[in-house]
Amino acid sequence: MSIFPFIVVAWVLAVGLYGIITSRHLVHQIVCLIVVQSSTYILLLGVGYRTGAVAPYFYDIPPNTPAVDPVVQALALTDVVVEAAVTALLLAFAVQAHKRFGTLDPEELRQLQG
Repeated sequence: MSIFPFIVVAWVLAVGLYGIITSRHLVHQIVCLIVVQSSTYILLLGVGYRTGAVAPYFYDIPPNTPAVDPVVQALALTDVVVEAAVTALLLAFAVQAHKRFGTLDPEELRQLQG
């Protein structure tokens, strides 16, 4: 098992978190959150990968042939669907915030709170 996917996960996660922390625009924060979520895809696929293994959906594989774990692949696909739903919801909130308050700056929105 290689450590490379986990290094990539840490790097992508760090870049996304840095973007979320330093961003001054809601849409940019949402995009950075997508980057953070993308690190979970790499993590899931890195955990389920096996060197020299075949895809698990072929029926003509001889017994005792190593196969890639299909559970983590299904989890990665589920993660994509969840990310799409969360992104759509957050972008809808950003559109409503811009319509109501005329800004997408989180600091200005915080000042409007009271």
